Amino acid sequence: MFDTLISAPQLAQRLGEPDLAVLDCRFDLTRPQWGEQAYAEARIPGALYAHLERDLSSPPSSATGRHPLPLPAALAESFGRWGIGAHTQVVAYDQGPGAYAARLWWLLRWMGHERAAVLDGGLVAWEAQGLPLERGAPAPAAPCRFHGQPDPHMLARTEEIEQAVASGRLERREILLIDARGADRFAGENETLDPLAGHIPGAVNLPFADNLDGGSFLPPARLRRRFLAALADRAPASVICMCGSGVTACHNLLALSVAGLPGARLYAGSWSEWIRDPRHPVTR
Repeated sequence: MFDTLISAPQLAQRLGEPDLAVLDCRFDLTRPQWGEQAYAEARIPGALYAHLERDLSSPPSSATGRHPLPLPAALAESFGRWGIGAHTQVVAYDQGPGAYAARLWWLLRWMGHERAAVLDGGLVAWEAQGLPLERGAPAPAAPCRFHGQPDPHMLARTEEIEQAVASGRLERREILLIDARGADRFAGENETLDPLAGHIPGAVNLPFADNLDGGSFLPPARLRRRFLAALADRAPASVICMCGSGVTACHNLLALSVAGLPGARLYAGSWSEWIRDPRHPVTR
């Protein structure tokens, strides 16, 4: 079973196995239809497409961030449509870094499915190995009924972050709120996606891109050193991961698992939900 990462050669050896589901998660926030168009042109053989905003998110509202979590019933329906049963090994990939694939990885774990992995290096790594691509109309999966329930212990909500800020628990690092956005966005210097720039008071910045070296994940030992430096003596369960909208935060959650430090939670609403309320404090 692969439950964090899988390499391109390892996936290639498993293509065609009956209990394998490959999901293409390519996406571009500035061009929402690009990923699906790229998928139609060429993809890993047998892959089905998972759209970030249509399949891996609910429609946003005035009270949510940009990419709210899907309703569990809708997510279970999608998993069943993709042929994901209790014993299915799921492999998610995107254009390379794994930011969107990690969202699907986390959603599967949230719904109780542990046989989920991200293709390390994504489609770039697959093509670099000279592995085959598929074109033309995709063959549909054999649908099944997905049985799973969301785990509420994997989530942190805005109310909890509010209380942690007000009580000083974030400033004292009793709760470690890790923001996965780039350093410039965290500092409020280059915000192009959200109407307000900055970060939540007391948050620390560990950009998801720094989990990578040449497009692939750092070795587990290096990831472990990276996160232990931020954790100090705290347990991983004290960590809440966030980003702009709850997507790239999943990359840090995946990296923590690769590092052998599971147990952190996701603030799914993240920055884009926090700033919906003008009463919430902001640091720049």
